[in-house]
Amino acid sequence: MTAAAEILFERRGAVGLVTLNRPQALNAVTHGMVRALRVRLDQWRDDPAVTRVVVTAAGGRAFSAGGDLRALYDLGQAGRYEEACDFWRDEYALNAAIKHYPKPYVALIDGIVMGGGVGVSIHGSHRVAGDRFQFAMPEVGIGFFPDVGATWFLSRLPGELGAYCALTAERVRADDAVACGVATHRVRSERFADLLDGLCGNVPVDALLAAFAAPPGEGPVTQMRGAIDRLFAADTVEDILGRLDAGDVAAQALAATIRSKAPLSLKIALAQMRRGPHWSFDDCMRAEFRIVSRIVRGVDFYEGVRAVIVDKDNAPRWQPPRLADVTGAEVERHFAPLDRELELA
Repeated sequence: MTAAAEILFERRGAVGLVTLNRPQALNAVTHGMVRALRVRLDQWRDDPAVTRVVVTAAGGRAFSAGGDLRALYDLGQAGRYEEACDFWRDEYALNAAIKHYPKPYVALIDGIVMGGGVGVSIHGSHRVAGDRFQFAMPEVGIGFFPDVGATWFLSRLPGELGAYCALTAERVRADDAVACGVATHRVRSERFADLLDGLCGNVPVDALLAAFAAPPGEGPVTQMRGAIDRLFAADTVEDILGRLDAGDVAAQALAATIRSKAPLSLKIALAQMRRGPHWSFDDCMRAEFRIVSRIVRGVDFYEGVRAVIVDKDNAPRWQPPRLADVTGAEVERHFAPLDRELELA
C-alpha cells in the first residue's frame, strides 16, 4: 500500500482532516505516513483557510497501535541501521512539529493508542478519548524504550504515573487518561461523528469540545494513585521491585509483569523518567534519538520483535538477562552524544 492510501488528507470546511488508514495493521505508522503527514502539516500551517487540524483513524479497533515494527526489524536484520534511524529521525521531527504546531491539533481517539500512534496524537493541543480509548507505552516488552516524546510527556504525568506506565506497559483507559492529562476531553463514542461535523465549522475548538465533553469517572489507575506514587518513587528498578514484592497481591502481580520486560530497556526507561522533568521538549527528543541510535545496533529490540511479532513464541531471550547485569555505564552509553544529532527545525 502506498503512503497516499495509508494516510488520507481532506479539506473539510475549516478543518484539515487526517485519517490513519491501515486498519488491517491497526493503523501502525509507516515511514511513508510520517513523511506525508509532515508535508501536509507544513502546508496547512501556512494556509489561512485551515484553522484547525483533526486526526482520526479508520477501522474502529485502533487509533494506532504503534510504529511499523516489522519493517524496522527487517531493516535491522539486514544491517541497514542508517535506514532504520532515518525513520526515527523523521518520526521524532514530526513529533516536535506537532508539539510546536501553531493551530489547534485535535486527535479523536476511540481505540488503542500506543507507541507511534501516541506520537501523532499526544503532542497536539487536544486529545479526545472515546469509550474504546486504551493508551499504553509497551516498548520495554519488546526490548525497546518509551519514545516519541515519552521522556517529556510520561515524566510530566502526576506523581509516579510516568514510571508506572513506562515500566509496566499497563493500559490506561479513558477516564484515567483525562484524570492524568494523557487526554484532554472525554466524549462518548456515539458523539464523535457529530463532534467532527462541529469541528469543521468556525466555533472555537475549546468551546465546542467543552459542549461535547462528558465528566470523566474515576478509573482504576486513579484509585491506585496513592499506592503507585509510593511504590514507584524509588530511583532504581530493583528498589521499585523490592517495594512491589513487599506489597499486596496486586503489587506483586505488577512486579511479575515488570520482570518479564527487557532488563536494559527497564533501566533506560526509568532513567528517562528521572531526567525528563529537567529537560526541554526538544532536549527530550534529542535524547531519545541518541538512545534509539544505540538500540538499533543492539540485540534486545530484534529479539523482542521476533518473540512478539515474528515467531510469536512470547519467549524473548534478553541480553543481558538480569537487571543485576545491566551496569550504570551501559545505561549512560545510550544517552551519550552522537556525531550526528537529531536536527529539529
